[in-house]
Amino acid sequence: MRRSSGVFRVLGTFAACGALLVSGAGVALAEPTPRVAQIEKTTEVSPQRHDLIVSSPAMGGKVQISVLTPADLSYSRGTLYLLDGAGAEDKVSDWITKGGAESYFADKDVTVVLPSGKGAFYTDWQKRDAAVGKPQWETFLTKELPPLINSTFNGNGNNAIAGLSMGGQAAYALASRHPGLYTGAGSLSGCPPVTGLANEGYVRTTMAKDGGDATNMWGPFGSPGWAAHDPSKRLDALRGKNLYISAGSGIPGPLDQTTELDDGMSREQTIAAGAALEIGAYRCSVEFALVMRAHGVDATENFRLIGTHAWPYWAQDLKAMYPVLARGL
Repeated sequence: MRRSSGVFRVLGTFAACGALLVSGAGVALAEPTPRVAQIEKTTEVSPQRHDLIVSSPAMGGKVQISVLTPADLSYSRGTLYLLDGAGAEDKVSDWITKGGAESYFADKDVTVVLPSGKGAFYTDWQKRDAAVGKPQWETFLTKELPPLINSTFNGNGNNAIAGLSMGGQAAYALASRHPGLYTGAGSLSGCPPVTGLANEGYVRTTMAKDGGDATNMWGPFGSPGWAAHDPSKRLDALRGKNLYISAGSGIPGPLDQTTELDDGMSREQTIAAGAALEIGAYRCSVEFALVMRAHGVDATENFRLIGTHAWPYWAQDLKAMYPVLARGL
């Protein structure tokens, strides 16, 4: 049963009323205190899962987050941020509804944070987009949310980040752009490098599935915004971290017979679409793994001989990825 428990924890305060400052030059208004992210509401879904509504100045509104915790919260532990792929629009992360994360982490000594909604590559968009608005995911995930999670759920300050597809790219991008925040990163069927014709095309196609125009995200083709979010351009920031990368070849296997069908598509059509997407992710992921190898950046690789762009494979990969990321938590 879901029980609403009101405000679980409030961090900081909204803008304070201006105070009068008296000086020789006269009277002036003090700068208002900046707003910070706050938990507006929490729903206890189970003793080890809380669904939060977080008010975010960066995002300009409310963000829905699920948090999975160990049974014992009396001591601090690390936090894993787990990101969705494109097409996720539900109020609860696909990792919970489709990936089995809630049951998998039930006996793990880690706090897991799962944002929901359209991730839009979990980045700060440059311009407003008709479909996705102008989200500032990077600011929210790296500046606003970690202190709120640590103070509310007894975090020890060690964080790792991982995701599937679009979320896998974002995990490596964020880890390379904020190396002091994360001890590790993981990508499942993602495309971490985003520069070059093939890679940028893959990102643009992925974003278009959600109706967004990636030009509003990082600029026109080949512009500096793309290079700035390409972890292959920031490899030194990843050196020494716990890294995991995986993808399937795109060849269907037995697990594809258990995949949830896409709306209006047959089993054969769903498998074909998943195969095409995974072939692109496989090429891109292998390319990135080779670049990391060439520059002496160690990563655990898991490139499967079979597998499409589908949840049954990612649920399996989660079990292989987490032990790697747990080393830094």
